[in-house]
Amino acid sequence: MVGNLVREARFLAKDGGALFWLGLAFLLSIVAVSFGVAEVRDQQETIAELVKEDAADRANALKGQEDWGGAAYYAFHLTHAPPSDFAFAAMGQRDSSPWKHRVRMLALEGQIHEADTRNADFGLVGRFDFAFLAASVAPLLLILLLYDLRAAERSARRHDLLIATAGSPIQLWFPRALVRVVALLLLLLIPLWGASLVAGTSLDIVLKATAILIGALLIWWLIVELVSRVNASPSVLLTSLIGLWLALAIIVPALSKAVIEVRQPLPNGGEILLLQRETVNDAWDLPKEATMTPFLEEHPEWSAYATLEEAFEWKWYYAFQQVGDQVAAPLVNQYRSARLARDREAGLISFLSPTSFVERSFEKLAGTDAASMIAYEDAVRDFHRQLRDFHYPLLFRDQPFDLNTLKDLPVYAPTS
Repeated sequence: MVGNLVREARFLAKDGGALFWLGLAFLLSIVAVSFGVAEVRDQQETIAELVKEDAADRANALKGQEDWGGAAYYAFHLTHAPPSDFAFAAMGQRDSSPWKHRVRMLALEGQIHEADTRNADFGLVGRFDFAFLAASVAPLLLILLLYDLRAAERSARRHDLLIATAGSPIQLWFPRALVRVVALLLLLLIPLWGASLVAGTSLDIVLKATAILIGALLIWWLIVELVSRVNASPSVLLTSLIGLWLALAIIVPALSKAVIEVRQPLPNGGEILLLQRETVNDAWDLPKEATMTPFLEEHPEWSAYATLEEAFEWKWYYAFQQVGDQVAAPLVNQYRSARLARDREAGLISFLSPTSFVERSFEKLAGTDAASMIAYEDAVRDFHRQLRDFHYPLLFRDQPFDLNTLKDLPVYAPTS
């Protein structure tokens, strides 16, 4: 067996076409991980700079305040979801979903749904990262390396002679294909391993990513093997395999996406934003009881402090900000649940498409999947709840204003 592998490796070294595709695979892998590493580094630098500026901006805003309401109004707080140490391989939803927000004590949902992402265009065209390379491009390269192993020998009328010489078909075709598959795998994985080492990616994740790629290429190898056994010309086999790739990589995901969207209707984030803003704006013209009643239903602990004596009071102002969130909450929950349901169904259907399965698997390892971005939104809501819990006692109990108290303001701590 070893002798057969050595022989096939020598044949591969003389195959200019195969070497071209292998060289292209190595180049594309380097480009993909380089783009990913550069993007992650850029996001990390952006976050570090924003954290520094956020603290300085908030300190500057609080200096000139004379009451709790003004301090809460002018103080912004940075929240962010830092990229994981494997995000360079699969940017996933980070290209189309916000991973940073500056929030304050106003109604929150409008702040969340004002998408703060500078990569919206990637949501349409996608990013060339390693996940895309492994899921969509690598199978094409494998097809180009393997599709004519048998057909070329048939065309040259050497097929039967080679099998007779080798003793059995498996002793001839298996080593030849194995050498090419292993070469493709190594040339794809070496840049990934190098970038993982630089990024400090855990060995567990690297091994899982390696296993995913190996499994995906083995599936495509099996597909190519079955199709190539058909007695047809190389051009017919190539056309058939490209057709299968199109079906599994493009048509199945597109059809499944359409079906999922029909099954799981999704409210528009703009609807949430509009509903909340209308609720907040209308509160200015309504009796104050229209605000305080639903607010106190949510926060009965402040009932004894809810008497309003002035035309404008900060506790009333922040009460109707929260009521804006309360009114939008059913739509927010529907929006969140539908996104999670879509993601679950897409995960099940991805078993019908190797490309979808590989890309989703890489995004999950990288923490850039839909569930991770929804988790970030939940973390922002939890932090905003901490802000309200901090400010409400100061606002409702009318404590004397003391700037030093604001040194204990909650600080956002990213979950990853």
